[in-house]
Amino acid sequence: MTDGTAQTPEQATQTGPYRVLARKYRPGTFAELIGQAPMVRTLKNAIDSGRLAHAFVLTGVRGVGKTTTARLIARALNCVGADGNGPPTTEPCGVCRHCTAIAESRHVDVIEMDAASRTGVDDVREIIDGVRYAPGDARFKIYIIDEVHMLSRNAFNALLKTLEEPPPHVKFIFATTEIRKVPITVLSRCQRFDLRRVETASLKQHFANLATKESVAIDDDALAMIARAADGSVRDGLSLLDQAIAHGGGAVDAAQVRDMLGLADRARVLDLFEAVMAGDIKTALANVRDQYNSGADPAAIIEDLLGVTHWLTQLKAAPDVESGDALPEAERRFGERIVGRLAMPALTRAWQMLLKGLEETRSAPTPIGAAEMTLIRLAYAADLPSPADLVKRLQNAAPGGAASPAPAPPSGGNGGASMARGNGGGGRAEPAPMAQPEIQASGLPQPRSFQDVVALAIEHREGMLEAHLTDNVHLVRFQPGRIELRPGPRAPADLIGKLSQRLSEWTGTRWIVTVSREQGEATLTEQKQASDARIHNEVIEHPLVRAALRAFPGAQVTSIIESTVAEAPALDEDAIIDPDMDDTGELDL
Repeated sequence: MTDGTAQTPEQATQTGPYRVLARKYRPGTFAELIGQAPMVRTLKNAIDSGRLAHAFVLTGVRGVGKTTTARLIARALNCVGADGNGPPTTEPCGVCRHCTAIAESRHVDVIEMDAASRTGVDDVREIIDGVRYAPGDARFKIYIIDEVHMLSRNAFNALLKTLEEPPPHVKFIFATTEIRKVPITVLSRCQRFDLRRVETASLKQHFANLATKESVAIDDDALAMIARAADGSVRDGLSLLDQAIAHGGGAVDAAQVRDMLGLADRARVLDLFEAVMAGDIKTALANVRDQYNSGADPAAIIEDLLGVTHWLTQLKAAPDVESGDALPEAERRFGERIVGRLAMPALTRAWQMLLKGLEETRSAPTPIGAAEMTLIRLAYAADLPSPADLVKRLQNAAPGGAASPAPAPPSGGNGGASMARGNGGGGRAEPAPMAQPEIQASGLPQPRSFQDVVALAIEHREGMLEAHLTDNVHLVRFQPGRIELRPGPRAPADLIGKLSQRLSEWTGTRWIVTVSREQGEATLTEQKQASDARIHNEVIEHPLVRAALRAFPGAQVTSIIESTVAEAPALDEDAIIDPDMDDTGELDL
């Protein structure tokens, strides 16, 4: 453990091998912890007032200082000061025998255990047996269990009683990255501290200070890249800084860090996002291919686009969200310029498509191809109307049922999204394969045929009613609001009244259903059977089918699938297939 003073190369050579920055600059006091002010304040108040819990649990992402904080707590509780008579303190001296031994992980009364490798009941039983004995030298016997969530269920159960009523000379400190995997019975017996992700601005400043101590010249943009890549983890960021210093040989710039991390150029990413959202596919593909040829990872490009989308969405929803000094001036101007041209539905749609594209890019055999396909889809969808706009257009449809013409697409772009709408605009819509109920202004469907009535029964899960309407009634007359039926002998007595009531509920309009003695049409089931029989007979009589059945004795037509392929011209069935083969072994056609 050091006091934060950097070693010169000569000193490093004299005192021992090089130590990585994460170990060299590990905090030795609570004041050196960055980004954890609330936790530090609570611990200081507890130690100063003597209100010390018997068990602590520290949780947070990797590299934010959980183990370091546990050792600082152990030092604070056992420090005796330079004179050897001091009480527990929030500012350990760092020079007494206890501070020195704890810093070097050799104190006999501070036992550290890695629960990832020692997960069983036998390992916990060693702790339970050792708790009974007083500390050999220190004020408290302290057990630090790292990755405590890895303990087995039986190990947790074995620890519960001791954890609830430990001797006064024992303190437990647990550290975990998966707090939800720790049983609630354990958490309820501990004082919990959540270590936050360190903000990017704080990490950047911290790394700049360490670079100065190491006599390394590093650009602000390079520091910002490392801080963003650290994702709130001090240890991860220090490891990246170590790598960048080695990569740059004493002077680090943004280009070197970008190459080291495989990142895309931030300016190129902003240009790429603007081109995609404008529908300019040619420019977008040239941009992403240029970044790929420069060494950028396709998945990293999509991740950067996701970051831009998230930032612009925040800027759209809350304009002051990025008012801090951490945002470069060029990006701030870009955001102010482009955010007014993008609607919130377009941004949220871009987020969803990029998120799906990132998953495809990571799993695709050719990541660059998947990334390009993602950008093509996004470019064509950028100018499409939102679902809300489509609903409004349907609601504002003309009385004849034709929707009002769609507004012209915004200028700019290559027309990818505009072409998608232009194919349907001005042209005749394709007829629907079957009639669909009209939609009233109230939003309730209005059947236009008896088949629509049956479809409504299916939609509302009226299975019995649908079965009777299909099998046991004959339609005599149908018009909106009035139906005449002839019930069959198996139809229930209350079918007519029930149908009238259900139709009124489903449509919001009064329907009159009456009984008629006229013959009427065949039931829907009979009509379906007759249609199937007619189609079956037509297929059986087709020359190709007849020839196939004759060529393969015993073959039967078991199912018929409609096809859109044009019907073949009539052929002489006797010349189609001849089961006799010539001397060459080929069919004689």
